[in-house]
Amino acid sequence: MRISESDACSPIKLNPEGFNPEAQIPYGCAIDHLQASMNDFLDFVGFVNTQLHSKSMARLESFLMPANFSSMVGEFLSMTIPKYCKTIVKNAYHNGHPDLLPKGAYMGDSCLHANKGIEIKASRHISGWQGHNPETTWLLVFMFDSNSSSDRGAEPRPFGFVKVVGAQLEKEDWTFSGRSSTSRRTITASVNQAGYAKMESNWIYRESQV
Repeated sequence: MRISESDACSPIKLNPEGFNPEAQIPYGCAIDHLQASMNDFLDFVGFVNTQLHSKSMARLESFLMPANFSSMVGEFLSMTIPKYCKTIVKNAYHNGHPDLLPKGAYMGDSCLHANKGIEIKASRHISGWQGHNPETTWLLVFMFDSNSSSDRGAEPRPFGFVKVVGAQLEKEDWTFSGRSSTSRRTITASVNQAGYAKMESNWIYRESQV
């Protein structure tokens, strides 16, 4: 049955049975903290899209560039996780790495490039997640499904989190992504198969166990 634009404004609720109680997350962060932050984002995107639809406007994910929407999801989560986990903070340094720092570990909770903390990424892709450089970092990836501005005549579908994985990655867990001589795309590094295996072995949430 074809879903309507109105129905697609309501995001898919989290599967309460989809969280892995054996998952390990550092710096005092727990599954409950991630679940609460994810629910906050679902409330946010549902509210915004409902208001946009009431004005006959496209849903947020349908007009933002795909990379910009993914970045927004990640920024929202990195801002709200510390609201629930009191042992970590948002890195106060502009474009500092990683996104979350252990509270009090760095002066002013600010660091350009810290060796402790959690990097947050949000992605529509189930593998091959990218960063600007190969990093030794604890990486936490939130995978989601939604429409995007690249869709042309696609059936409306609501936003929903699909999977969350995380692990400590080393530089060898990344591979540089090349580009053609005519491309203007920024050179990036992608999590390779070894890194993916590490993260998949510490899965935190799966919308479906199939």
